[in-house]
Amino acid sequence: MAEKKADAPAAGMLWGGRFTGAIDPLMHKYNASIQYDKALFKEDILGSIAFARANSKAGIITEDEFQAIEHGLLQVMEEWKQGTFTIMPNDEDIHTANERRLGEIIGKDIAGKLHTGRSRNEQVVCDMRMWLRDRIREVDGQLVAFLKVIIARAESEIDYIMPGYTHLQRAQPVLWGQWLMSHAAAFKQDLERLRQVFERVNLSPLGCGALAGNPFGIDRYMMAEELGFSGITLNSMNTSADRDFIIEFLTWNSIFTNHISRWAEDLIIYGTSEFAFVQLADSYTTGSSLMPNKKNSDSLELLRGKSGRAFGQMAGLMMTMKGLPYCYAKDSQESWEPMLDSVDTLTVRPERMRAALDMTMLATDVAEWLVRKGVPFREAHHISGRVVALSENTEVSMDQLTLKQLQAIDSRFTADIAAAFEYESSVEAKSAPGGTSRSAVLGQIQELRAILD
Repeated sequence: MAEKKADAPAAGMLWGGRFTGAIDPLMHKYNASIQYDKALFKEDILGSIAFARANSKAGIITEDEFQAIEHGLLQVMEEWKQGTFTIMPNDEDIHTANERRLGEIIGKDIAGKLHTGRSRNEQVVCDMRMWLRDRIREVDGQLVAFLKVIIARAESEIDYIMPGYTHLQRAQPVLWGQWLMSHAAAFKQDLERLRQVFERVNLSPLGCGALAGNPFGIDRYMMAEELGFSGITLNSMNTSADRDFIIEFLTWNSIFTNHISRWAEDLIIYGTSEFAFVQLADSYTTGSSLMPNKKNSDSLELLRGKSGRAFGQMAGLMMTMKGLPYCYAKDSQESWEPMLDSVDTLTVRPERMRAALDMTMLATDVAEWLVRKGVPFREAHHISGRVVALSENTEVSMDQLTLKQLQAIDSRFTADIAAAFEYESSVEAKSAPGGTSRSAVLGQIQELRAILD
């Protein structure tokens, strides 16, 4: 079988001058990243314009040469936007493709000066930081909007009482708004963490070279300001080696999607016919090809499933990076795809929530009533447990037990124990900040709204 002829070594490659042997077509295909890093065409072009401007200010290129480069790069950007840019066989990455096309537009002599003092090591990190920074801003906005919906529902549906669960067993009555705000509290922390990640992502690597820095006195701060960065990276070697900013975002995404998964899981359970606390709109459900009665919460199940994928991306990149020597190795290219991949009506039924309440859920309130009468809590807990057992054995609801029956358990029960058998009183008693009383939930809403506004 005849061996396939390899391509010429230096044709269109930014690095080909040192090579005399041909590159195998399989190696070229294996090495290329253009099919996914083309998504960063805008960031790559804006970074190149900023770098060319800084080279002009440093006297490396003339002002006329800069103007030609800027004009040509803006034309390249428009071709990408219009979908008319043609990727050529030797365009191994977005940097090569853009510079090759720039040479076709303004001539190779001037285009060949664009990369003076610059390495793809800093260029790729600049593209990634700019792209991720903008996506974080979008996620931030979406998360803020999501939180505003949650707190609006919590406020408008503040009077609904539902069972609270531990071990998926009925525990104590809580407000529906308290359940909503319990998830809002997790998403609030996600928002705070995301904004911290943003600050570490939003640093400019331009001017660091391949690893040792720039020899032409280029103004790193000027480039950072032009591109909207809040500062510059500290060390040129670390800049080339570092992918922590991506790992940190993937870690954030793992935590966030874990919270989304638990939120979705609650809604899936509450949407079953056994609970029927909520009903998902038809537009976010699917049916069965066999069973006409089915209404499946596929949208929530898909959200729940994404969390495993998010964690896998984070763990995979962490394992790739852990053994790499400083500064740059091609393994770092594995950071592209997980970064690109990581970055889319509910009816409440309060009558079903209320119907699911059970008097035994007020057992703690009975113990607390006894505590207010001077009974030590550990003893009160035991007495209340005996009341629950009597209710279960006689199949009589706790609030229907007679005073005589209660006093047979403990003589300190009096007629005003009836106040402990009210769901509203139970909920309103939990008035400490963060609790489930109406005032406490409204306080949580007010605190979160102040942050979002």
